[in-house]
Amino acid sequence: MNQIYLDYNATTPIDPEVAAEMRPFLDEYFGNPSSSHGYGLKTRIAVEKARSRVAAMINCRPQEIVFTSGGTESNNMAIKGAAYAMRRHGNHIIVSAIEHPAVAEVTRFLETQGFEITILPVDKYGLVDPDRVVKALRPETILISVMHANNEVGTIQPVAAIADIARRHGALMHTDAAQSLGKIPVDVRDLDVDLLSIAGHKLYAPKGIGVLYIRHGVKIEKLMHGADHEQNLRAGTENVLEIVGLGKACEIAGRELENNIIHLAQMRSRLLKGLTDRLGNLRINGHPSRHLPNTLSIGFENLNAVSLLQAMEGVAASAGAACHTGTTGDSSVLGAMKVPPAYSQGTIRFSAGKYTTSEEIDQAVEIISSAVKSLQPEPAGDFSKPEGNETVKLTRFTHGLGCACKMRPADLETVLAHMPVINNPNVLVGADKRDDAAVYRLSSEMALVQTVDFFTPVVDDPYTFGAIAAANSLSDIYAMGATPLFALNIAAFPVSRLPLEVLESILKGASDKATEAGIPILGGHSIEDTEPKFGMVVSGLVHPDKVLSNAGAKPGDVLVLTKPVGTGIISTAAKRGIAEEPGISAAITSMLQLNKGAAELMGNRKVNACTDVTGFGLIGHLHELTAASGVTAEISFGNIPFLDGAQQLAAAGAVPGGTIANADFAREFTDFGDFSLTDIYLVCDAQTSGGLLISLPVAEAELLIKGLEEAGLMGVVIGSVTGKGNGQIELVA
Repeated sequence: MNQIYLDYNATTPIDPEVAAEMRPFLDEYFGNPSSSHGYGLKTRIAVEKARSRVAAMINCRPQEIVFTSGGTESNNMAIKGAAYAMRRHGNHIIVSAIEHPAVAEVTRFLETQGFEITILPVDKYGLVDPDRVVKALRPETILISVMHANNEVGTIQPVAAIADIARRHGALMHTDAAQSLGKIPVDVRDLDVDLLSIAGHKLYAPKGIGVLYIRHGVKIEKLMHGADHEQNLRAGTENVLEIVGLGKACEIAGRELENNIIHLAQMRSRLLKGLTDRLGNLRINGHPSRHLPNTLSIGFENLNAVSLLQAMEGVAASAGAACHTGTTGDSSVLGAMKVPPAYSQGTIRFSAGKYTTSEEIDQAVEIISSAVKSLQPEPAGDFSKPEGNETVKLTRFTHGLGCACKMRPADLETVLAHMPVINNPNVLVGADKRDDAAVYRLSSEMALVQTVDFFTPVVDDPYTFGAIAAANSLSDIYAMGATPLFALNIAAFPVSRLPLEVLESILKGASDKATEAGIPILGGHSIEDTEPKFGMVVSGLVHPDKVLSNAGAKPGDVLVLTKPVGTGIISTAAKRGIAEEPGISAAITSMLQLNKGAAELMGNRKVNACTDVTGFGLIGHLHELTAASGVTAEISFGNIPFLDGAQQLAAAGAVPGGTIANADFAREFTDFGDFSLTDIYLVCDAQTSGGLLISLPVAEAELLIKGLEEAGLMGVVIGSVTGKGNGQIELVA
């Protein structure tokens, strides 16, 4: 992929020796280890050989090793298993504030089962003080879990000291060693722990394989019930292929440990020195000496980590722990360390590996330092402008995408609730009706409609982005039943990062789309920013008696949608490089389509309410309609048109932050029944230039849909207004 990989804490490549060891068990040796014939004996021997290799790596007996599907299962098995087994002795568990979700979420679950959890604070370096452990102990304390080394900042915890406290108290001690194995010595006798978790993919072994060490004599309740595999502790036929791989990876890690420690420390030191030489003193998150040799967490002041990662093209790193965060500013680890927001928002984790070279580090230093300077308020030069005829990919210059960058719906509702009520009788539509446009009566025959919308790129091509932004801005005018009159541009542009020709291309795309709508762009306003944003203020005219708004939907109405859903998910997937070209093209075509034709046909029908579907997603905008109208609604998931590929990409995790925020907010007023999280994200997906959502009587809907079809436009009944109420929505099959 022509990238410098500095994200080894997220995952590691499979070592070639590991792959070679595994291959015979992919091509030839397929027997079930529980079978007594030769096929089974061959794989049973391989499993036990791997068990011995893992045991040798952490200095325990092979019988104390249980193979699992990974670090998450190991942590669940350790914590739940110990809690349930020890319940007759107490119900109190102690964990640190910087644990991985595979520990933190387990303890949150156990709280619902009657267990009490104490969360230990950490100091500014992310270190747990053993004295705090002593103070947290209760007579009913049965388990302490503190990770060996933190995955985000690399701080190594005093596990042995905490284990001594646990042992003297009679509690069990667990540690998550997923990040430490292979980077520093991990000896269960020295650590004196009862339970220890390992994740294979952090150790140059495959993903989907892990280990739980259980000290001889420690009893836990098993979570997997079935046959008596893994010493009757973890039912299920052994994953021989990956067990073999993990065993070999542990053998290699033990053999190379001393050299790896030296190499990793050199790479980290070289990276830190190079960045310090070019950028000055940096904030390093984590302990200055008790840290993993490969991990460097840097807080870049007043920068956004996602924007920085995009600007660091050619370097793969993380804004947080890659397995559980896609946003910045919400790291529980940095929060527990009380890292100031000015630094936590811009924190990047770099983690080197055994394949990292000095040449790669030097190249990374140049790329990272140039990216940082390009994002600073007063950059020293044009560090990351594309050179020559290099193609500009706009989405790489922004941390968000399109309307997904809007404020969280809950936050916006809080702000609007404190806004003064406008009592001017000429204000026909204001913020109180939850519309995205305002309407002011100029005379008995004429009302002015005004709206404003701007956002970050959803596509890489500047011209196309400008055209989509214009179509999106015009949509609010059409949704009000108005005719657009003229527009003004709003542009934010990073002149230090992009050539002005890019802005010209954005404006040209917007101008051409405005011409298609039949209006001129008369001027605008621009500012310099660290990322590109564009939109328009659009003015339109409508007869005061023909204004459409969110308010007015009536029980018995059906809900018609005029465009498919899924642009936010597909745009996010395209930015990540995992979307297929047909899906991208379909999304762009949909976003470029003006709602003009649908609005003109809607104007011929008796419509009670209308909104367009944009940043708050289908459910969010429907709620604005139902809440403003004082009704309830039901929509059918099976009737909603989705863009091709959107459902698969959502399941793969290509979900923008705005969509996640929409879904969180929607739970307050939507009954999602048994629908999966993927389905919920689909109906809450933050749209750009989405379709019109129209509430009208059944007979009128039939005529409207017929007209839309004759015009080559989409028109689908997706639900109905079910009665009077407070805006509640039900999603049905």
